[in-house]
Amino acid sequence: MLNKISKTQWITILLFGSCGQFAWTIENMYFNVFLYKTITTDSRAIATMVAASAIVSTLATLLMGVVTDKLGKRKGMIVTGYILWGLSTLSFGFLSLENVHRWFPQVNAVTFTVGLVILMDCVMSFFGSTANDAAFNAWINDITPSKQRARVETVLAVLPLVSMLVIFGGFDALTQKGNWQLFFFIFGIGTVLVGLLGIFLFQDAPQLKKAQGRPLKNILYGFQLKVIKKNPILYGSLTLLALAGISTQIFMPYFIIYIQEYLKIQNYALPLGIILVLSSILSVLSGKPIDQFGKFTSLPGAILIEVLGLLGLFFVRDFVLVILFGILTVTGYMMVTACLNGVVRDFTPKDRSGHFQGVRMIFNVLVPMIIGPYIGSFVIRGSKSEYVELGQVKEVPTPNIFFAAAVVIILLLLGQFIFKNKWQEAKNYDR
Repeated sequence: MLNKISKTQWITILLFGSCGQFAWTIENMYFNVFLYKTITTDSRAIATMVAASAIVSTLATLLMGVVTDKLGKRKGMIVTGYILWGLSTLSFGFLSLENVHRWFPQVNAVTFTVGLVILMDCVMSFFGSTANDAAFNAWINDITPSKQRARVETVLAVLPLVSMLVIFGGFDALTQKGNWQLFFFIFGIGTVLVGLLGIFLFQDAPQLKKAQGRPLKNILYGFQLKVIKKNPILYGSLTLLALAGISTQIFMPYFIIYIQEYLKIQNYALPLGIILVLSSILSVLSGKPIDQFGKFTSLPGAILIEVLGLLGLFFVRDFVLVILFGILTVTGYMMVTACLNGVVRDFTPKDRSGHFQGVRMIFNVLVPMIIGPYIGSFVIRGSKSEYVELGQVKEVPTPNIFFAAAVVIILLLLGQFIFKNKWQEAKNYDR
């Protein structure tokens, strides 16, 4: 591993990280809106779609992470995966009630279209997780020195915000006008083109070697009790990362819908744009202090910032205050994930980086995206906030989702206290 990330590597991280986050933003936020606006407003359909894609993403990362270690190469999997990721994103431009009714006139169009959207979301998630979560993340582990971990993590943590800002500011008008096909075509083709650029940009780390052992054994490696006992800080940090993810997934799948339908802010791109710009700046600025004071030491402050933001969103309705507490929420979350992901990368065994990408996905994606959206759906349905339009009862997310998210994120403080002794043993490392 080099002592410093090169300029070409930084360009590659930013380009492929950004492109990946464009695709994940569409998958995590716009598929939900697409489903809500064009097919069904049942929050259970959204929760099921999120959960199904999380399962596929985790299995893909687990399997393909081992494959990339076994091959001793990342480049080919990243390039091919991004190209197929883009093509599967593009395919959503053809999914609509009208097309399904025309193609399959004998079936219930709504039910069948929901199933088709969930299926294609899973296909997209497979290619995305193979390219981004398994191979690209392992490549970042390969090339990043420990002293630059938090800086890299804060940049990676900001990229989702940047992607949302670009999409909301530059392309959201397409979705509000119902031009979903062009929207999906733009980002699908863009992802394909970035994948092709990877042919020229990527270089596998020189120290990367083929992993030894049988494939099945390698897949199960990270779940062995002896491995968990050997890496307590790694698994402790992953557990806290799962709690942070559950908290976010309680409200995030319904966030745009909440702004539009509950707060009645149709031009949601403006408040979200302000939130994302300022949160991005604050998150990047936090990278150096986190590296300076230590990831463990910085975590409680980051948690408290996020809790304050969530409780503020629960209470306030004023436009300016929603923006203020939105900034605190997003900044706090980015700092929490930067701290925890930095620790996870530091304590991931260097010779089995790909093996642990699947394990990371279970904690970072599978558990949060199965549990969180269903908690959110339960809270929404329990709030009984709904209206009738054209004979259909439509659910509306309420501020209760933010209170539920705050309760979960507070558990991180308890988790940190439980793991405190183990973290103290790492004190010399965390500087």
